[in-house]
Amino acid sequence: MNQIIIFDFDGTLADTLDAVVRITNRLSGEFGYLPTNPETLSQIQNLSSWQIIQQSGISLFKLPFLLKRVISELNQDLQLIHLFPTIPEIIQQLQKKNYTLYIITSNSKINVITILSRYNLVNSFKNVYSGISLFGKHKIINQLLNQENIEPQQVIYIGDETRDINAAKQAKIKSIAVSWGYNSAEILLQHHPDALIAHPSELIAVIEQIKNPIG
Repeated sequence: MNQIIIFDFDGTLADTLDAVVRITNRLSGEFGYLPTNPETLSQIQNLSSWQIIQQSGISLFKLPFLLKRVISELNQDLQLIHLFPTIPEIIQQLQKKNYTLYIITSNSKINVITILSRYNLVNSFKNVYSGISLFGKHKIINQLLNQENIEPQQVIYIGDETRDINAAKQAKIKSIAVSWGYNSAEILLQHHPDALIAHPSELIAVIEQIKNPIG
């Protein structure tokens, strides 16, 4: 059975947190929420995605428009955004092990491809699925599975936020949470991923363990 790895992009493969904080702080007055400072950022990372929205006080009506603006302005900051250290090498190793790789992201496809191209990794991924939705990632996962004729048991999904774990559960696929992105290890564990890792160097071993469980 062909093994499928689906990656989230922002906070999982690419270090976009600083850029997103700068952009959302710049837009805070326009959209009606408080800007973030280093102290509040560490607090926010211990909240689930839904708790962050509730605490910010932003109108749910405005949220899709904010997401579109953030993605649009990220396009202007792409030169400041890089993949996390060792991620390019890990992607290449997964390819050599004959995993089929995809990306699902709330970012734009052009932003993702622009960053991947810097590392000559565009062709490492069979496809990039993009959708501007905070809580609809399971729908994008299901769209990918349907369009690519993939069974859920073939798939491991890797993300850095509680909503990634929840989306994987809704799509009935395995999940690996990573703690180097937007959410802390503590809040990720509360949402019960199939595995939690703290460094990219752990990724391949944990994928192999999930694929071939002992006992």
